Amino acid sequence: MDNEERSAAVYFVDTIEVPGLGNRSYLAGGPAGAVAVDPPRDIDRMIAAAARRGVRIAYVVETHVHNDYVTGGLELARLTGAAYLVPAGARVAFERMPVRDGDTVEVDAGLTLRAVATPGHTPHHTAYVLEEAGRAVVAFTGGSLLIGTVGRPDLVEPRLTGDLARAQHASAHRLAEGLPDETRVLPTHGFGSFCSAAQATGEATTIGRERVTNEALVKDADTFVADLLAGLDDVPAYYAHMGPANAEGPAPVDLTPPAPADAAEIAARLAAGEWVVDLRNRVAFAEGHVAGAVNFEAEGQLATYLAWLLPWGKPVTLLSESPAQLADAQRELVRVGIDRPAAAATGSPAEWLRAGERPRSFPRGTFAELAKVHDADGTVVLDVRRDSERAGGHIAGSLHIPVHRLRDRLGEIPEGTVWVHCAGGMRAGIAASLLDAAGRDVVAVDDGFAAAADAGLPLSRITPARAHARTGAEGDAVLLDVREAEEWAAGHAPVAVHAPLSALAAGAPLPGPAHGRPVVVICRSGRRSQQAAALLRARGADVVDVLGGMRAWAEAGLPVVTEAPKTELQAAGKARTEAPKTELQTAGKAKTEAPKTELQTAGKAKTEAPKTELQAAGAARADAPLIGGVSKTPHAAASEALGAAFAHGEPTA
Repeated sequence: MDNEERSAAVYFVDTIEVPGLGNRSYLAGGPAGAVAVDPPRDIDRMIAAAARRGVRIAYVVETHVHNDYVTGGLELARLTGAAYLVPAGARVAFERMPVRDGDTVEVDAGLTLRAVATPGHTPHHTAYVLEEAGRAVVAFTGGSLLIGTVGRPDLVEPRLTGDLARAQHASAHRLAEGLPDETRVLPTHGFGSFCSAAQATGEATTIGRERVTNEALVKDADTFVADLLAGLDDVPAYYAHMGPANAEGPAPVDLTPPAPADAAEIAARLAAGEWVVDLRNRVAFAEGHVAGAVNFEAEGQLATYLAWLLPWGKPVTLLSESPAQLADAQRELVRVGIDRPAAAATGSPAEWLRAGERPRSFPRGTFAELAKVHDADGTVVLDVRRDSERAGGHIAGSLHIPVHRLRDRLGEIPEGTVWVHCAGGMRAGIAASLLDAAGRDVVAVDDGFAAAADAGLPLSRITPARAHARTGAEGDAVLLDVREAEEWAAGHAPVAVHAPLSALAAGAPLPGPAHGRPVVVICRSGRRSQQAAALLRARGADVVDVLGGMRAWAEAGLPVVTEAPKTELQAAGKARTEAPKTELQTAGKAKTEAPKTELQTAGKAKTEAPKTELQAAGAARADAPLIGGVSKTPHAAASEALGAAFAHGEPTA
């Protein structure tokens, strides 16, 4: 627990960390009274925090009905006698104090908690502002305004996702416009939670800092919504069970030790198709384990990944190296609704195996070791990262099955020795244990993905610096810019050849300089270059694309020139005076026409090119959405409208 105090103020805020889920809960108050915000299922830590402060928990508040963990709010309110505040629009099956926009309660003398409707993460999401003598000092923002980002809007109901994304933008602006710069922002999500639209960018923040850094506050609504929806990642499967559990009212937690299991019972449970989970670290597991057991490290994101992969409701037996490790794992698992393990055993594989049985093992490796056998027959490279991670670059020719889908897709993996990797080693360890349990020969790559490039493995995407080196005077490849003409004219790499994606998609051939040579594709941000790379690969080209596009190229300080698009002849070293029209013509006409165009354009280039740039700039300004130009509906009404749109029960997140 991280205690944060203000010596000059009468209020305090204690942070209750839940790192396994990437969340935070809070206890805040004054000398006598306190409020618990979004408490975790294991409420004993919240009660202990209040005891250390010598305060009574007068209120327990929920920012929303959660979809990533089971709340401890109902039980905490019952045990302490606190009032339980839940957004009024949330449909729940228990008694609570319904909270509406603008409602206030007095936490302690001079300390007031005010509800602020912030729909977006859910239709009825509510933030709470702690005010000291009328001054807003802390905003508990739940899944609304996070550090640098916002809570994801797609956990409720697919047909509401677009509306909720737009509501999330408006709610962020409401908080930013209604609170002083110095107000501390304390979100629940964003510290590794999949409820966050993106990873939080820091550990602490204020309204003032978010006003100039948060995606929702520096982009107009249309751009923000488009980017937010395009960047949404996979949703853990167990989320589907959290909302209903929280709406119904979770049962009290039972953290007593599970029934002990001996070697015979462990074998019997495996034979019955139950899951036996070894909680030891991945190094120890690889060196020796019970055949058929799977490995989810107690020190990693145990709750998230075990709940994600485990068939919901299936009995699970836990194997741990110590009673303390077992107890910690139980605490993690009750937070996601895995309440009572079927059985458990502590010790080592020697104690978990029957007489005559030997532990199984598999090797671990690095990307450098993979590079030595990458081209050998029988080597299968399996990438178990999420789609969004793979989009940032992957080993060319690797098979991609995210770890949370692996259990159901083992049959898709070719015969051979499977070298399985993720971003850092943890998920590769999980995947390797699943493959080993299925009888496959496997090597767990326990290495950071950045080492893949250093090892010389062929990657699908490369950095701007690597692209610059490969396409420079001593490089072997051609830099192909697939942006449209206006974007090219605004700035491009000096050595690049222009071939708009729209033309390539329509069947246009590669420009002459790219024939028979490796191609490095670049666009504005990296999205279109991926499309172009896929298209060109299908044509048989040797192609990679640039991670981050021209934005990253410019940020890296690499050369950029602004001029009209170059033709194939110009790329070959001719004069740079041809108009963009020539490149389009040369896609389907004889190159003998190009000199004519050079003569025609020689006298026009000086007047036409600047005009084109100005026109492009003017068009861009005219087409850009107005920041803050969208009319705003009062948030309470917006929240009610979104709630009414979901007619079949309370949306949760």
